Amino acid sequence: MVAAAALGLAGCAAPNDGAASADLAAQPDFSGSISILTAFAGKPMDSYFQDVIAAYKAEHPGVTINLSQETDDNAVKDKEKVLIASQSLPDIYFSYAGNWGQNFAENGLAADLTAHVGPSTSWGQTFGPGALSAFKYGGKYYGVPLYNDAKFVGYNKAIFQKLGLEVPTSFEALISDCATIKAAGYTPIAFGNKDGWPGLHYLQQLFAYNVPRATLDADLDPKTATWTDPGYVTAMNQFTELVTKCTGDGTNSNGVTYTTAQQQQQSGQAAMYYQELIEFDAVNKDGSQLNKDGMGIFQLPAAAHSPGDTQTLEAAPEGYMINGRSKNAALALDFMKFATSAKNASVLSSPPYGQPSAVIGAVTTSNSSVAVAAGTEAVNKAPSTLVWLDMASVPSVGDAWVSVSEGLVSGDLRPDAALKAVQAASEKAK
Repeated sequence: MVAAAALGLAGCAAPNDGAASADLAAQPDFSGSISILTAFAGKPMDSYFQDVIAAYKAEHPGVTINLSQETDDNAVKDKEKVLIASQSLPDIYFSYAGNWGQNFAENGLAADLTAHVGPSTSWGQTFGPGALSAFKYGGKYYGVPLYNDAKFVGYNKAIFQKLGLEVPTSFEALISDCATIKAAGYTPIAFGNKDGWPGLHYLQQLFAYNVPRATLDADLDPKTATWTDPGYVTAMNQFTELVTKCTGDGTNSNGVTYTTAQQQQQSGQAAMYYQELIEFDAVNKDGSQLNKDGMGIFQLPAAAHSPGDTQTLEAAPEGYMINGRSKNAALALDFMKFATSAKNASVLSSPPYGQPSAVIGAVTTSNSSVAVAAGTEAVNKAPSTLVWLDMASVPSVGDAWVSVSEGLVSGDLRPDAALKAVQAASEKAK
């Protein structure tokens, strides 16, 4: 685990070490076996890949598929670190966009899929170009985007209507609304930061608003990073203000899980919850109080006179890579084509899954909930996007931001000290 701390790549063979490379051009061996690691553990997502595998095996009964599922958070990252350290990555494995996927690509752990899923190929043209390019590294394509994702504030329409509130269009208005909501006996914003990353999602969106994009992009690369722009401190001050004035547990939120926050929104206890697009259908279930009250969404608003790009949306697709040394790479490739067919993409986008497929045309108002369709449209229309903070930089800097998030929430860390901790991690990562 120590060796795997930086994604475990230092001890893995590089692509030019003479090891056998995955043969994607071969004919699939339908009597062979493949292994898959997903990020779909837990209800309702765990059945999706199980059903896709069952359908694939119905067409190819001689194939053996070994499925392992983890949750889409620290669990899948930790699992992949262990698998990398033991050089036992499965044939197909989950990957985030950004630096996380880049490390797999640059260290020979992911097969080059350009000839199969590049934008000029028939399969590649079934995906949105933005989702496809998120896994492009060094001019080559290494990932198969499964679904789009982005961050929005989900709100309870009935609570807003009851209290006479409009969707806030500025950060200042959001903070003001929190006071009104709290006075009415509701939790303004459900928030659980036990895993550290929920806080990072706030920070990254606020960074986009308060720091010029060119500066932020340079700081995400340790080779060019300085992390000195005053906008970072401004954003962290905004974050701590929101935590103390808008969340039910305030500085104790590090002891609350994000699933608890989901339940608070679902039950109508909380008026808002800052959530991923892929969470919408998990909380907006038939029969839930949120579903009865009506769920709306809006982008976390920027403060007035913010110096950054107030139109940038925090968003990133998530997908799968094929092991660069898979002995059954052609079979793995065939399975991923099946998993991203129009039929399976439509199922993935529909309740109870509500994962907006990256396949063009898969998300419609007839097969997806109103909230998922609206969120997908917003992602597609966003003039610019920014990937998750812990995925945008190298793992050690991402880990530093997780620690910073927890310190800011608890009040044990001030923004200036937080920035120094990140600067130290970034300097060490050069």
